Amino acid sequence: MQKTYLARFGVMLGLVAGLAAPLGAYAADTYPDKPIRIVVPYAAGGGVDIVTRLITQKMAEELKQPVIVDNRPGAATNIGMEHVARAEPDGYTLLTASNTLASNAALFPKLNFNPAKDFAPIGAIGFAPLVVVVRSDASAKTLKDLVAQGRANPDKLTYGSAGNGSSGHLASELLKSEGGFKALHIPYKGGSPAVTDLLGGRLSFMSINPLEVASHVKAGKLRALAVLNPHPAKLLPDVPTAESQGLSGVDATVWWGLVGPAGMPEPVVKRLNKALQAALVDPAFQQRMSEIGAEVTPGSAADFGRFVADESVKWTKVIRAAGISAD
Repeated sequence: MQKTYLARFGVMLGLVAGLAAPLGAYAADTYPDKPIRIVVPYAAGGGVDIVTRLITQKMAEELKQPVIVDNRPGAATNIGMEHVARAEPDGYTLLTASNTLASNAALFPKLNFNPAKDFAPIGAIGFAPLVVVVRSDASAKTLKDLVAQGRANPDKLTYGSAGNGSSGHLASELLKSEGGFKALHIPYKGGSPAVTDLLGGRLSFMSINPLEVASHVKAGKLRALAVLNPHPAKLLPDVPTAESQGLSGVDATVWWGLVGPAGMPEPVVKRLNKALQAALVDPAFQQRMSEIGAEVTPGSAADFGRFVADESVKWTKVIRAAGISAD
């Protein structure tokens, strides 16, 4: 399956390169000559929106054109993604992609677009690792304790998430699979109500972005058991990784990157990637990303394409093994 996804992204990049020949000189000489829109498939004020707005100012300076954020939330990001997938591949309509680019094909089998074929990668922006948290008075003091409880009492553990197919849901299913234990999923309409129930003792644990729970951990209301990434979390640097506790196969993050419609001329992709890299190395941007617990990940369009393909393979396997649907 991994080869299939990599092949799809390889074909996509090949098509981009093929189209560059007749359009390349024109695009290189004139692009951009009008404002660029970056579609955020979420409502204003959320994490993806914040990250997008952080990069737009520096990208606009580099491109010498306004870069406008266009929020198009709904249908688990499919509304915004379909809008960009169907846009002209001229570099003026882009998408801030996140985890759903790699998971929605498996969650929604009847999409009107193909996430693996209908987008051209431009570059990664960054990521934040997820953490596993419990109430501070929970009997589980470590991740190993939680796993042991789930194995010994398969009908007692529950975990919450922001909804079916959300990053926290998929991360917890990966944790269950690698840890060999069971827990019942309780979906919520957003992360905040789930955290409220965790604080109230109505859930056993959550896998969540540290930005959403760091204040509760520091206040002693929640206990962070593990970081679901090989590297420590910036907001919770003292929390051990899952890998250090014997679960090396658990790597779950929230991530962001830029894509455009498939078929963009190669010079346009390169121009956009150059502007993105200028934003990523900006000290003010890096400082702000650090404050929200995120790591910056510079790189080429091809690097990001390979990353998305790998993520698609991983989460499709988790979704199918757990029988997860978006409903």
